[in-house]
Amino acid sequence: MKKYLLIVVTFLTFLCPSHSFADDANILRMEELSIQVMPEFAYHPNDQQKDHVPLLIGYQGTMVNNSNQPQTGNIEIPLPMKDKDFRIGYVADYSNDFSETYEIEYIIDPEIGTISWTTSEEIAPNERYKFVIEFYSDNINVKKDVKSLQYQFKSFADIDLVNVNFTEPSGAKNVKLTPASAEEQNHRKEENTYSYLYQNVKAGEVKNITLSYTRSESIPTTELLNAQNMNDETKDKKATNLAIGAFSGLGVLSVGALTFLMRKLKEH
Repeated sequence: MKKYLLIVVTFLTFLCPSHSFADDANILRMEELSIQVMPEFAYHPNDQQKDHVPLLIGYQGTMVNNSNQPQTGNIEIPLPMKDKDFRIGYVADYSNDFSETYEIEYIIDPEIGTISWTTSEEIAPNERYKFVIEFYSDNINVKKDVKSLQYQFKSFADIDLVNVNFTEPSGAKNVKLTPASAEEQNHRKEENTYSYLYQNVKAGEVKNITLSYTRSESIPTTELLNAQNMNDETKDKKATNLAIGAFSGLGVLSVGALTFLMRKLKEH
């Protein structure tokens, strides 16, 4: 329990030795976290053997500087590093005006299961700071053509809004989510994306969602789209938009990895 609290406090604070423990805990507030769960979407860029069913998950977080001073320092976030074949794909944060992304160096602590980095720019008072993390695992259960995923998110902080999105792999059938997502939340249903919106999520709160579907195709969605549209520039652009469209925002291609930017669910 003490270790968990330490992770939460470290995540929410910058390194400010002159501040008290209580003051530091309120410097950054976690305003929004968007999570994209993408089964069979893409392999990790370093995968040599492609004989497994890949799972790509993307986080985009928004934090607010609640202090009256500009802040810069370290951020530390727990990730599910005990998942089977867990690997980081891409980590970046955004410029103050969100017009650019900066791929950033990070440190992994496998013992406590956290990733940490230093912010690329100073965050002014009342300004927002955004980051994105992509990671891969082999958590999908396979029984012939039937695939299933027991997805769990344990909140590492108090978060105003958590948005969890599931994107169907190309050619998936008999898709079932338990609990079912509310139809009015599926704002991009035409792209086979299912959304779950949670407000005022508390640190330690757990969300469990089960996904099952059938799919005989073994090629991931991104490769299918690229192959289908390789010789048609217009269609190729459309395919890319479909790939990143689940996040309904700008897309950034890292070297061999897709970065997803989530749609704003609140007016800032």
